[in-house]
Amino acid sequence: MRRLRATVGAAALLLALPLSVAATVPALAAPSPAASAAPAPGTAATGDPAAVRIELPRPTGKYAVGREILHLVDQDRPDPWVPSAGPRQLMVSMYYPAHAGTGGPAPYMTAGAARAMLDYRLPGNTVPTEVLTGVRTWSATGARPQGGHYPLVVLSPGFVDARTAVTGLAEDLASRGYVVALVDHTYENTGTTFPDGRTLPCVMCGVPKDWSQVDESRAKDVSFVIDRLTSRPHPAWRYARMIDRDRIGMAGHSAGGAATVPALLTDDRIRAGVNLDGTMDVLVPATGIGGKPFLMIGHPLGGGAEDESWQTSWLHLDGWKRWLTVEGTDHHSFTDFPVLIDGLGVPRPPGSTIASARAADLTRRYVGAFFDLQLKGIAQPLLDGPNAADPEVAFHP
Repeated sequence: MRRLRATVGAAALLLALPLSVAATVPALAAPSPAASAAPAPGTAATGDPAAVRIELPRPTGKYAVGREILHLVDQDRPDPWVPSAGPRQLMVSMYYPAHAGTGGPAPYMTAGAARAMLDYRLPGNTVPTEVLTGVRTWSATGARPQGGHYPLVVLSPGFVDARTAVTGLAEDLASRGYVVALVDHTYENTGTTFPDGRTLPCVMCGVPKDWSQVDESRAKDVSFVIDRLTSRPHPAWRYARMIDRDRIGMAGHSAGGAATVPALLTDDRIRAGVNLDGTMDVLVPATGIGGKPFLMIGHPLGGGAEDESWQTSWLHLDGWKRWLTVEGTDHHSFTDFPVLIDGLGVPRPPGSTIASARAADLTRRYVGAFFDLQLKGIAQPLLDGPNAADPEVAFHP
Protein backbone atom coordinates (compact mmCIF):
# COMPACT_ATOMS: atom_id res chain seq x y z
CA MET A 1 0.00 0.00 0.00
CA ARG A 2 1.19 3.46 -0.72
CA ARG A 3 3.16 4.93 2.16
CA LEU A 4 6.39 6.89 2.44
CA ARG A 5 8.97 4.97 4.38
CA ALA A 6 12.33 6.07 5.72
CA THR A 7 15.10 3.58 4.99
CA VAL A 8 18.40 2.88 6.63
CA GLY A 9 21.51 3.46 4.55
CA ALA A 10 22.05 3.77 0.82
CA ALA A 11 21.91 0.06 0.01
CA ALA A 12 18.68 -0.31 1.95
CA LEU A 13 17.30 2.60 -0.08
CA LEU A 14 18.18 0.66 -3.23
CA LEU A 15 15.95 -2.20 -2.19
CA ALA A 16 13.14 -0.26 -0.50
CA LEU A 17 11.73 0.70 -3.89
CA PRO A 18 8.80 3.12 -4.31
CA LEU A 19 5.21 2.12 -3.86
CA SER A 20 2.45 2.46 -6.41
CA VAL A 21 2.43 6.23 -6.31
CA ALA A 22 4.86 9.01 -7.17
CA ALA A 23 6.72 10.03 -4.03
CA THR A 24 9.79 11.93 -3.04
CA VAL A 25 12.40 9.87 -1.24
CA PRO A 26 12.31 10.65 2.50
CA ALA A 27 15.38 11.48 4.52
CA LEU A 28 17.42 8.46 5.56
CA ALA A 29 16.76 7.35 9.10
CA ALA A 30 19.40 6.52 11.65
CA PRO A 31 19.85 2.78 12.17
CA SER A 32 18.29 1.15 15.18
CA PRO A 33 20.62 -0.38 17.80
CA ALA A 34 19.95 -3.84 16.40
CA ALA A 35 20.55 -2.71 12.84
CA SER A 36 23.78 -0.92 13.71
CA ALA A 37 25.43 -4.26 14.34
CA ALA A 38 25.01 -5.17 10.68
CA PRO A 39 27.76 -4.39 8.14
CA ALA A 40 27.73 -0.85 6.80
CA PRO A 41 25.50 -0.51 3.73
CA GLY A 42 27.28 -1.78 0.64
CA THR A 43 30.26 -3.12 2.60
CA ALA A 44 29.87 -6.65 1.33
CA ALA A 45 28.70 -5.63 -2.11
CA THR A 46 31.49 -3.18 -2.90
CA GLY A 47 34.25 -5.73 -2.38
CA ASP A 48 34.92 -8.97 -4.22
CA PRO A 49 31.64 -10.14 -5.80
CA ALA A 50 32.63 -13.68 -4.90
CA ALA A 51 32.18 -12.71 -1.24
CA VAL A 52 28.46 -12.08 -1.76
CA ARG A 53 26.28 -15.14 -2.29
CA ILE A 54 22.55 -14.46 -2.29
CA GLU A 55 20.18 -17.38 -2.72
CA LEU A 56 16.42 -17.34 -3.13
CA PRO A 57 14.46 -19.77 -0.94
CA ARG A 58 14.09 -23.23 -2.44
CA PRO A 59 10.68 -23.85 -4.08
CA THR A 60 8.32 -25.99 -2.03
CA GLY A 61 6.50 -27.99 -4.72
CA LYS A 62 7.26 -31.40 -6.19
CA TYR A 63 8.35 -30.19 -9.63
CA ALA A 64 11.65 -28.83 -10.86
CA VAL A 65 11.24 -25.45 -12.55
CA GLY A 66 12.04 -24.44 -16.11
CA ARG A 67 12.27 -20.90 -17.44
CA GLU A 68 12.12 -19.32 -20.87
CA ILE A 69 12.12 -15.64 -21.90
CA LEU A 70 9.65 -14.28 -24.45
CA HIS A 71 9.70 -11.02 -26.39
CA LEU A 72 6.12 -10.09 -27.33
CA VAL A 73 5.08 -7.25 -29.64
CA ASP A 74 1.50 -5.94 -29.72
CA GLN A 75 1.13 -4.62 -33.25
CA ASP A 76 -2.37 -3.35 -32.46
CA ARG A 77 -1.40 -1.08 -29.58
CA PRO A 78 1.13 1.78 -29.54
CA ASP A 79 3.26 2.08 -26.45
CA PRO A 80 1.19 4.12 -23.96
CA TRP A 81 4.18 5.90 -22.42
CA VAL A 82 6.52 6.41 -25.38
CA PRO A 83 4.36 6.48 -28.55
CA SER A 84 7.41 7.22 -30.69
CA ALA A 85 8.73 3.76 -29.75
CA GLY A 86 6.05 2.15 -31.90
CA PRO A 87 4.00 -0.87 -30.84
CA ARG A 88 3.92 -2.00 -27.23
CA GLN A 89 6.72 -4.49 -26.53
CA LEU A 90 6.95 -6.69 -23.45
CA MET A 91 9.49 -9.08 -21.99
CA VAL A 92 7.94 -12.05 -20.23
CA SER A 93 9.57 -14.79 -18.16
CA MET A 94 7.76 -18.12 -18.46
CA TYR A 95 8.13 -20.54 -15.53
CA TYR A 96 6.83 -24.09 -15.82
CA PRO A 97 6.96 -27.55 -14.22
CA ALA A 98 10.02 -29.32 -15.62
CA HIS A 99 12.01 -32.53 -15.36
CA ALA A 100 14.77 -32.37 -12.78
CA GLY A 101 18.33 -32.38 -14.04
CA THR A 102 17.54 -30.86 -17.43
CA GLY A 103 18.64 -27.43 -18.63
CA GLY A 104 21.16 -25.00 -17.13
CA PRO A 105 21.02 -22.42 -14.29
CA ALA A 106 18.77 -19.44 -15.02
CA PRO A 107 20.31 -16.06 -14.10
CA TYR A 108 18.34 -13.79 -11.78
CA MET A 109 18.43 -10.76 -14.08
CA THR A 110 20.37 -9.34 -16.99
CA ALA A 111 23.50 -7.29 -16.44
CA GLY A 112 21.82 -4.31 -18.10
CA ALA A 113 18.79 -4.44 -15.82
CA ALA A 114 20.96 -4.93 -12.74
CA ARG A 115 23.19 -2.01 -13.64
CA ALA A 116 20.19 0.20 -14.38
CA MET A 117 18.64 -0.56 -11.00
CA LEU A 118 21.88 0.06 -9.13
CA ASP A 119 22.58 3.32 -10.94
CA TYR A 120 19.01 4.57 -10.53
CA ARG A 121 19.07 4.02 -6.78
CA LEU A 122 22.76 4.69 -6.03
CA PRO A 123 24.18 7.23 -8.49
CA GLY A 124 27.94 6.86 -8.65
CA ASN A 125 27.85 3.54 -6.79
CA THR A 126 30.60 0.94 -6.97
CA VAL A 127 28.41 -2.07 -6.25
CA PRO A 128 29.39 -4.81 -8.75
CA THR A 129 26.66 -5.79 -11.19
CA GLU A 130 27.47 -9.42 -10.43
CA VAL A 131 25.95 -9.07 -6.97
CA LEU A 132 22.49 -9.02 -8.56
CA THR A 133 23.09 -11.07 -11.70
CA GLY A 134 24.64 -13.79 -9.52
CA VAL A 135 21.64 -14.28 -7.22
CA ARG A 136 20.98 -18.03 -7.03
CA THR A 137 17.65 -19.03 -8.54
CA TRP A 138 16.03 -22.49 -8.67
CA SER A 139 14.91 -22.46 -12.29
CA ALA A 140 16.69 -23.80 -15.35
CA THR A 141 16.83 -22.52 -18.91
CA GLY A 142 16.18 -25.12 -21.58
CA ALA A 143 14.61 -27.52 -19.06
CA ARG A 144 12.41 -30.29 -20.45
CA PRO A 145 8.76 -29.64 -19.55
CA GLN A 146 6.54 -32.04 -17.68
CA GLY A 147 3.59 -33.50 -19.52
CA GLY A 148 0.04 -32.45 -18.75
CA HIS A 149 -2.00 -29.25 -18.57
CA TYR A 150 -1.53 -26.70 -15.82
CA PRO A 151 -3.30 -23.53 -14.70
CA LEU A 152 -1.74 -20.26 -15.85
CA VAL A 153 -0.94 -17.47 -13.37
CA VAL A 154 0.13 -14.08 -14.75
CA LEU A 155 2.35 -12.14 -12.33
CA SER A 156 2.84 -8.36 -12.38
CA PRO A 157 5.60 -6.65 -10.32
CA GLY A 158 5.47 -3.34 -8.51
CA PHE A 159 6.07 0.01 -10.18
CA VAL A 160 9.81 0.67 -10.70
CA ASP A 161 10.52 -2.97 -9.80
CA ALA A 162 11.86 -5.23 -12.52
CA ARG A 163 9.88 -8.40 -13.00
CA THR A 164 12.64 -10.30 -11.20
CA ALA A 165 11.39 -8.83 -7.89
CA VAL A 166 8.87 -11.66 -7.58
CA THR A 167 11.03 -14.46 -8.99
CA GLY A 168 10.77 -16.47 -5.77
CA LEU A 169 6.98 -16.53 -5.92
CA ALA A 170 7.02 -17.40 -9.64
CA GLU A 171 9.38 -20.32 -9.08
CA ASP A 172 7.36 -21.64 -6.16
CA LEU A 173 4.08 -21.56 -8.08
CA ALA A 174 5.69 -23.39 -11.00
CA SER A 175 7.05 -26.03 -8.62
CA ARG A 176 3.48 -26.53 -7.34
CA GLY A 177 2.13 -27.23 -10.81
CA TYR A 178 1.42 -23.88 -12.48
CA VAL A 179 2.63 -22.19 -15.62
CA VAL A 180 3.61 -18.64 -14.66
CA ALA A 181 3.97 -15.65 -16.97
CA LEU A 182 5.99 -12.94 -15.22
CA VAL A 183 5.59 -9.64 -17.08
CA ASP A 184 7.92 -6.64 -17.31
CA HIS A 185 5.83 -3.52 -17.98
CA THR A 186 8.13 -1.56 -20.28
CA TYR A 187 9.14 1.99 -19.24
CA GLU A 188 7.64 1.41 -15.77
CA ASN A 189 10.74 -0.10 -14.15
CA THR A 190 14.41 0.73 -13.82
CA GLY A 191 15.43 -1.41 -16.76
CA THR A 192 13.91 -3.81 -19.31
CA THR A 193 16.46 -5.64 -21.45
CA PHE A 194 15.37 -6.60 -24.96
CA PRO A 195 16.86 -9.31 -27.20
CA ASP A 196 18.94 -6.78 -29.14
CA GLY A 197 20.78 -5.90 -25.90
CA ARG A 198 19.09 -2.57 -25.24
CA THR A 199 18.03 -1.91 -21.65
CA LEU A 200 15.22 0.64 -21.67
CA PRO A 201 14.91 3.15 -18.80
CA CYS A 202 12.02 3.88 -16.47
CA VAL A 203 10.50 6.78 -18.42
CA MET A 204 7.53 6.97 -16.05
CA CYS A 205 9.57 7.07 -12.85
CA GLY A 206 9.38 10.38 -11.04
CA VAL A 207 6.90 12.03 -13.40
CA PRO A 208 3.28 12.99 -12.64
CA LYS A 209 0.86 10.31 -13.73
CA ASP A 210 -2.69 9.11 -13.38
CA TRP A 211 -2.30 5.87 -11.45
CA SER A 212 -5.60 4.48 -12.67
CA GLN A 213 -4.21 4.75 -16.21
CA VAL A 214 -1.12 2.80 -15.11
CA ASP A 215 -3.32 0.04 -13.68
CA GLU A 216 -5.52 -0.08 -16.77
CA SER A 217 -2.48 -0.17 -19.06
CA ARG A 218 -1.08 -3.09 -17.09
CA ALA A 219 -4.40 -4.89 -17.42
CA LYS A 220 -4.12 -4.49 -21.20
CA ASP A 221 -0.56 -5.85 -21.06
CA VAL A 222 -1.81 -8.89 -19.15
CA SER A 223 -4.67 -9.56 -21.56
CA PHE A 224 -2.29 -9.29 -24.51
CA VAL A 225 0.09 -11.79 -22.89
CA ILE A 226 -2.81 -14.20 -22.36
CA ASP A 227 -3.84 -13.68 -26.00
CA ARG A 228 -0.38 -14.63 -27.25
CA LEU A 229 -0.02 -17.61 -24.93
CA THR A 230 -3.41 -19.13 -25.74
CA SER A 231 -3.87 -18.19 -29.41
CA ARG A 232 -4.29 -20.99 -31.92
CA PRO A 233 -2.74 -22.35 -34.02
CA HIS A 234 0.41 -20.32 -33.42
CA PRO A 235 0.94 -19.33 -29.76
CA ALA A 236 3.99 -17.27 -28.85
CA TRP A 237 5.47 -19.92 -26.54
CA ARG A 238 6.64 -23.30 -27.76
CA TYR A 239 5.30 -25.05 -24.65
CA ALA A 240 1.89 -23.34 -24.73
CA ARG A 241 0.27 -26.78 -24.88
CA MET A 242 0.99 -27.01 -21.14
CA ILE A 243 -1.50 -24.21 -20.40
CA ASP A 244 -5.05 -25.04 -19.37
CA ARG A 245 -6.90 -22.16 -21.04
CA ASP A 246 -9.89 -22.58 -18.72
CA ARG A 247 -7.88 -22.03 -15.52
CA ILE A 248 -6.20 -18.62 -15.52
CA GLY A 249 -5.45 -16.34 -12.58
CA MET A 250 -3.50 -13.15 -11.93
CA ALA A 251 -1.43 -11.90 -9.01
CA GLY A 252 0.67 -8.80 -8.52
CA HIS A 253 2.59 -6.73 -6.03
CA SER A 254 1.93 -3.02 -5.42
CA ALA A 255 0.95 -1.50 -8.80
CA GLY A 256 0.81 -5.04 -10.14
CA GLY A 257 -1.64 -5.98 -7.41
CA ALA A 258 -3.71 -2.88 -8.10
CA ALA A 259 -3.88 -3.87 -11.77
CA THR A 260 -5.67 -7.11 -10.90
CA VAL A 261 -8.94 -5.22 -10.46
CA PRO A 262 -9.17 -3.76 -14.00
CA ALA A 263 -7.82 -7.05 -15.37
CA LEU A 264 -10.57 -9.05 -13.67
CA LEU A 265 -13.17 -6.52 -14.79
CA THR A 266 -12.17 -6.52 -18.46
CA ASP A 267 -10.95 -10.07 -19.16
CA ASP A 268 -13.41 -12.91 -18.59
CA ARG A 269 -10.62 -15.48 -18.97
CA ILE A 270 -9.03 -14.40 -15.68
CA ARG A 271 -10.95 -16.31 -13.01
CA ALA A 272 -9.25 -15.20 -9.78
CA GLY A 273 -6.93 -12.45 -8.53
CA VAL A 274 -4.40 -11.68 -5.78
CA ASN A 275 -3.36 -8.20 -4.66
CA LEU A 276 -0.11 -8.10 -2.67
CA ASP A 277 -0.04 -4.75 -0.87
CA GLY A 278 -1.19 -2.58 -3.76
CA THR A 279 -3.43 0.47 -3.32
CA MET A 280 -6.36 0.01 -5.69
CA ASP A 281 -6.40 3.08 -7.91
CA VAL A 282 -9.21 1.42 -9.87
CA LEU A 283 -11.71 0.53 -7.17
CA VAL A 284 -13.89 -2.54 -7.21
CA PRO A 285 -17.20 -1.07 -8.44
CA ALA A 286 -20.44 -1.33 -6.50
CA THR A 287 -21.53 -3.97 -9.01
CA GLY A 288 -18.60 -6.19 -8.02
CA ILE A 289 -16.19 -8.15 -10.20
CA GLY A 290 -18.54 -10.80 -11.48
CA GLY A 291 -18.26 -12.98 -8.40
CA LYS A 292 -14.59 -13.74 -9.07
CA PRO A 293 -12.50 -14.81 -6.03
CA PHE A 294 -10.10 -12.20 -4.68
CA LEU A 295 -7.30 -12.36 -2.11
CA MET A 296 -5.76 -9.24 -0.51
CA ILE A 297 -2.54 -9.53 1.52
CA GLY A 298 -0.95 -6.43 3.02
CA HIS A 299 1.32 -5.00 5.69
CA PRO A 300 -0.03 -3.21 8.78
CA LEU A 301 -0.24 0.55 8.34
CA GLY A 302 0.11 1.31 12.05
CA GLY A 303 -2.26 2.88 14.49
CA GLY A 304 -5.09 0.68 13.29
CA ALA A 305 -5.29 2.53 9.97
CA GLU A 306 -6.47 0.81 6.81
CA ASP A 307 -6.02 1.66 3.15
CA GLU A 308 -9.22 3.44 2.08
CA SER A 309 -9.19 1.79 -1.34
CA TRP A 310 -9.11 -1.62 0.33
CA GLN A 311 -11.96 -0.69 2.67
CA THR A 312 -14.16 0.46 -0.21
CA SER A 313 -13.27 -2.42 -2.52
CA TRP A 314 -13.69 -5.02 0.23
CA LEU A 315 -17.34 -4.05 0.66
CA HIS A 316 -18.00 -4.39 -3.07
CA LEU A 317 -16.29 -7.73 -3.67
CA ASP A 318 -19.11 -10.08 -4.56
CA GLY A 319 -17.43 -13.49 -4.54
CA TRP A 320 -15.12 -15.53 -2.32
CA LYS A 321 -12.76 -13.07 -0.61
CA ARG A 322 -10.07 -12.82 2.06
CA TRP A 323 -8.17 -9.81 3.44
CA LEU A 324 -5.02 -10.77 5.32
CA THR A 325 -2.64 -8.49 7.22
CA VAL A 326 0.79 -9.88 8.08
CA GLU A 327 2.37 -8.44 11.23
CA GLY A 328 6.04 -7.42 11.01
CA THR A 329 5.98 -6.86 7.25
CA ASP A 330 6.55 -3.77 5.17
CA HIS A 331 5.59 -3.02 1.58
CA HIS A 332 8.29 -5.17 -0.01
CA SER A 333 8.09 -8.11 2.37
CA PHE A 334 6.00 -9.95 -0.24
CA THR A 335 8.81 -9.82 -2.82
CA ASP A 336 12.42 -11.04 -3.04
CA PHE A 337 13.79 -7.85 -1.51
CA PRO A 338 14.07 -9.03 2.13
CA VAL A 339 16.26 -11.91 0.92
CA LEU A 340 18.40 -9.49 -1.09
CA ILE A 341 18.70 -7.09 1.85
CA ASP A 342 19.82 -9.89 4.16
CA GLY A 343 22.27 -11.16 1.55
CA LEU A 344 23.85 -7.73 1.22
CA GLY A 345 24.15 -7.46 4.99
CA VAL A 346 22.37 -4.12 5.27
CA PRO A 347 19.77 -2.95 7.82
CA ARG A 348 16.10 -3.59 7.21
CA PRO A 349 13.68 -0.74 6.51
CA PRO A 350 11.75 0.39 9.61
CA GLY A 351 8.69 -1.73 10.27
CA SER A 352 10.17 -4.86 8.75
CA THR A 353 10.78 -7.24 11.63
CA ILE A 354 9.74 -10.55 10.12
CA ALA A 355 12.56 -12.86 8.99
CA SER A 356 13.04 -12.89 5.22
CA ALA A 357 12.57 -16.67 5.03
CA ARG A 358 9.36 -16.41 7.04
CA ALA A 359 8.00 -13.62 4.83
CA ALA A 360 8.71 -15.72 1.74
CA ASP A 361 7.12 -18.78 3.32
CA LEU A 362 3.90 -16.99 4.27
CA THR A 363 3.57 -15.28 0.89
CA ARG A 364 4.10 -18.51 -1.01
CA ARG A 365 1.81 -20.63 1.14
CA TYR A 366 -1.15 -18.26 1.16
CA VAL A 367 -0.92 -17.31 -2.52
CA GLY A 368 -0.38 -20.95 -3.46
CA ALA A 369 -3.31 -22.05 -1.31
CA PHE A 370 -5.55 -19.45 -2.96
CA PHE A 371 -4.79 -20.65 -6.47
CA ASP A 372 -4.96 -24.32 -5.43
CA LEU A 373 -8.47 -23.63 -4.14
CA GLN A 374 -9.72 -21.39 -6.92
CA LEU A 375 -8.01 -22.89 -10.00
CA LYS A 376 -7.55 -26.52 -8.94
CA GLY A 377 -10.54 -26.99 -6.64
CA ILE A 378 -8.42 -28.35 -3.79
CA ALA A 379 -9.81 -27.55 -0.33
CA GLN A 380 -7.57 -25.20 1.68
CA PRO A 381 -8.24 -25.06 5.43
CA LEU A 382 -5.37 -22.55 5.62
CA LEU A 383 -7.73 -19.94 4.18
CA ASP A 384 -10.64 -20.66 6.50
CA GLY A 385 -9.40 -18.38 9.30
CA PRO A 386 -6.60 -17.65 11.78
CA ASN A 387 -4.44 -20.56 12.89
CA ALA A 388 -1.90 -20.97 15.66
CA ALA A 389 0.90 -21.93 13.26
CA ASP A 390 0.79 -18.48 11.61
CA PRO A 391 0.26 -15.97 14.43
CA GLU A 392 1.48 -13.11 12.21
CA VAL A 393 -1.48 -13.48 9.85
CA ALA A 394 -4.67 -11.64 10.80
CA PHE A 395 -7.94 -12.17 8.89
CA HIS A 396 -10.06 -9.11 8.26
CA PRO A 397 -13.63 -9.72 9.43
